[in-house]
Amino acid sequence: MKAIKNKVSLLGRLGASPELVKFDSGRVLARFSLATHENFKDKNGEWQDFTQWHTINAWGKMAEKTAEKLEKGMEVVVEGKLVNQQYENRAGEKRYATIIELHDFIQIQSSKASNEASESAA
Repeated sequence: MKAIKNKVSLLGRLGASPELVKFDSGRVLARFSLATHENFKDKNGEWQDFTQWHTINAWGKMAEKTAEKLEKGMEVVVEGKLVNQQYENRAGEKRYATIIELHDFIQIQSSKASNEASESAA
């Protein structure tokens, strides 16, 4: 292995449409949440559902593309890198967050999305 890279791919659904923020410097940020879902059997053999929420940030042209193409409920594959952030809340306490900085995405055409589009067109 030549190099170890920071790369993550997730398949999930958008929890909200991307929020586009334009800064005074001219930079553009799109932020949205993505839910990933797993089913597994626990030690008692019972099925469990597990959903995780991920914060996705996109910058520049990718931000504009996500704001244009993506909306709440869509199923997508996102590819990016993990970024650890540290900040202070209003009480002055240190907080930590891990976000995914988006490099690319693919919209998944699912039967659920197709059915919803068909119903709204009727």
